[in-house]
Amino acid sequence: MGRSLRVALLSYRSKPHSGGQGVYVRALSRELRELGHRVEVLSGQPYPELDPGVPLTEVPSLDLYRDPDPFRMPRPHEFRDLLDVAEWATMCTAGFPEPLTFSLRAARLLGRRRDEFDLVHDNQSLGYGLLQLRRQGFPTVATVHHPVAIDRDLELAAAARLRRRLTLRRWYAFTAMQSRVAPRLDGLTTVSESSRRDIAEHMGVPADRVEVIPVGIDPEAFRPPEERAGREPASIVVTTSADVPLKGLVHLLEAVAKLRTERDVRLTVVGTARPGGPAATALDRLGLAGTVRFTGPVPQAELVALLQTATVVAIPSLYEGFSLPAVEAMACATPLVTTDAGALPEVVGSHAAVQVRAGDVGQLAGALQLVLDHPSLQEQLGRAGRARVLANYTWRHTAERTAEWYAEVLDRAASPC
Repeated sequence: MGRSLRVALLSYRSKPHSGGQGVYVRALSRELRELGHRVEVLSGQPYPELDPGVPLTEVPSLDLYRDPDPFRMPRPHEFRDLLDVAEWATMCTAGFPEPLTFSLRAARLLGRRRDEFDLVHDNQSLGYGLLQLRRQGFPTVATVHHPVAIDRDLELAAAARLRRRLTLRRWYAFTAMQSRVAPRLDGLTTVSESSRRDIAEHMGVPADRVEVIPVGIDPEAFRPPEERAGREPASIVVTTSADVPLKGLVHLLEAVAKLRTERDVRLTVVGTARPGGPAATALDRLGLAGTVRFTGPVPQAELVALLQTATVVAIPSLYEGFSLPAVEAMACATPLVTTDAGALPEVVGSHAAVQVRAGDVGQLAGALQLVLDHPSLQEQLGRAGRARVLANYTWRHTAERTAEWYAEVLDRAASPC
């Protein structure tokens, strides 16, 4: 092992049990610590759950989007400085301020601690505060899971009304900042070759300046069930971090509605349907209230149990920069049906999933029916998925490669031009 490094790991929000950011921060910090490095996590709300030995420095925002009170009005005593005022004003004008305001708060905090860290690693905020950190002498790198501009473009394509499109453009205005910041950092990493190509296209960073380091799972936590008979027949599970067009949940609901006309089938959605959002609207339109269950965010142990008892896991996304849910399902030897969007073909390979064209409801329904009807195919897909995860997608491998990348960045920074 190389030298021990002192790393400040930044995450502007870190939901513990849904979405990839909180999972990434917890797992990477734990594995880096076990490799002998000192990692301190700095995060805004919601704060992550970290393993013992990894310190958390809270970088509080006004928490304007918290559940169950999103877009809330703060009380006067909550405003601490002009940065808080700017955060609130941006929200009031339909913008999303957190990537910027978190990065500025983190820069202010770390500016008083220059001698305590060898490197700053940002997780997807890509705010202007990172450039302040570089000016203060911190080697500063970032993980870009995928360009958020892709989310913006998919939502704009799905928006029928002009007013909705204008609101979306304002909300996603921070993506322009991210495209300005990313090329000026000391290093970028991403999770797949697909995301590397998208970063080059949407953020103007040459592909050869972006390191690909896939993320992973803990194969002891995500493991096959003890008995195959423990799987529930006709049970489909999907994990979705947000009720947005990008995740393709409406297409899956339409596919389940097709299947239900011919067979008993149940869908469990690990996630939440926004009131009035695409999924809730589709549920009413398709009459699926008794067929679909939304769990909301769940702890890891409950997620593992759902994956272990499912007959098949569906990934209906219109885009994925990686897809941790696919890897989690494969680790549990659960058969997969996925689209061919983004990095999904790269992640699942040619033997661990039945793949269909993104957005094609008929193909998606047919693939689900194929897997549900053929136990031998279920076994084949499950074995191939577990083997692929063990060979490619563990958090220890992610941390080892990340530590090597840190050393390469620091060596470049120390070399004379």
